[in-house]
Amino acid sequence: MANIKSAKKRIRVIDKKTARNRRVRNHLKAILKAYDAALEAGEMDRAKELLTKAEKKLMQAAAKGTIHKNAASRKVSRLTKRFNKANA
Repeated sequence: MANIKSAKKRIRVIDKKTARNRRVRNHLKAILKAYDAALEAGEMDRAKELLTKAEKKLMQAAAKGTIHKNAASRKVSRLTKRFNKANA
């Protein structure tokens, strides 16, 4: 356990950031699962809607530093590629 006041504060800050990052990642997982389900079911309108939502959330997570910018771009690219393949 930390004894110094600044170290105690850092622990509190890290706990807040960890909670926020966990919340964002769980939200992303839920959106991506819904997207996969819509794609598997052949609901292209719903999949298109979820694709735009997923892209927005991924870029927001990257902007906040929850995930890396290139990782977010890679995921968006792969999602779009799968959508286009299923749509064709």
